[in-house]
Amino acid sequence: MSFRSFRADSRRAFLRFLAGSPFAAAAASNADDVIPSPKDAMNVFDFEAVARQKLPPAHFGYIATGVDDDATLRANREGFARYGIRSRRLIDVSRIDTSIRLLGAAWSTPIVLAPAGSQRAFHPEAEIAVARAARAKSDLQILSTNTSSSIEDVIAARGAPVWFQLYASTEWNVSRAMVKRAEAAGSPVLVLTVDQISGSNRETLRKFQQQDKRQCSVCHDRSSLATSSQRKAMFEGLDLKGVRFQPPNITWDYVKRLKDTTAMKLVIKGILAREDAELAVTHGADALICSNHGGRAEETGRSTIESLPEVVEGAAGKIPVLVDSGFRRGTDIFKALAFGAAAVCIARPYLWGLAAFGQEGVEAVLEILTRELQLIMRYAGTTSVGQITRAHVVDRAR
Repeated sequence: MSFRSFRADSRRAFLRFLAGSPFAAAAASNADDVIPSPKDAMNVFDFEAVARQKLPPAHFGYIATGVDDDATLRANREGFARYGIRSRRLIDVSRIDTSIRLLGAAWSTPIVLAPAGSQRAFHPEAEIAVARAARAKSDLQILSTNTSSSIEDVIAARGAPVWFQLYASTEWNVSRAMVKRAEAAGSPVLVLTVDQISGSNRETLRKFQQQDKRQCSVCHDRSSLATSSQRKAMFEGLDLKGVRFQPPNITWDYVKRLKDTTAMKLVIKGILAREDAELAVTHGADALICSNHGGRAEETGRSTIESLPEVVEGAAGKIPVLVDSGFRRGTDIFKALAFGAAAVCIARPYLWGLAAFGQEGVEAVLEILTRELQLIMRYAGTTSVGQITRAHVVDRAR
């Protein structure tokens, strides 16, 4: 079978899967398809159906959306089909160690809870429930600029520091105040997001919003950033009049400014090209996240799993590279580790779990992905994360 035929078959299979996804009302309304508890889940996709049933359409649409035709959203999933995993035999795999070390800290798995804003839209306990799940599983959590819960409360619930993700703003004093607050709270790492600028065309979100008949202005006054941000914990006490976030004029000078401002380690999230990875190393970044914002910012049609090798090449082993966007299976995580990723960030799966069952749902998502990762590590003959190398994946395009 040619690679072109393989991709065509994979695309047809993926479209069949999508037939049961956001806009298939019949599937969503069938109670037989919705698991009653976290322990009934076979995979992380089972939580999506529960989240779809429980959340208002606009809130679910916020999780589900990509941009334009959702091509990059689909590409993030389809990209994994390009790569196969090489199995090994007659190796003692009775004990599997998924632990990693990252920027001076130890974690039980390479699975990271990626930053995602406005989590109270999905569950009343919001980021606090996620922090408790991260604590139970000893996994890393990154807190969004747009968090519903304060970084102080999240760290208390986590029982350990979390990383803080920053969206740049047009007003330096606003950015600096949030950075200093995160640092004072004990956050050891700042994650500057550069993969979304000047907004995005989220058509799928707008379609879901059109289905939502609630008066959203009761909770969301969007007449200005100052009013729409009142429910965002990290904006408390800040003057946001005239402030814009994610402006299009941010350059590498902003990275230097941040490094001169804080003692926190600096991670740059949103790197997709080898040249930018090289520049990040030159400008003193401590790590990178290969990310296209989950297909929610730009419509390039290119997956992060396909971008990852060149980003790792650009980093040249000088700093660790993490990756996100589209990861749903333990085999997906394994492939990223094989290409040199130090860790893999997930967002939608744990948001589905949060919306479905709160803390228990997030814990179940982490358990499933860890279990799947352990299983494929056994079949590949790798007993630790460090043993997973590029030799364990095959590119079907070659």
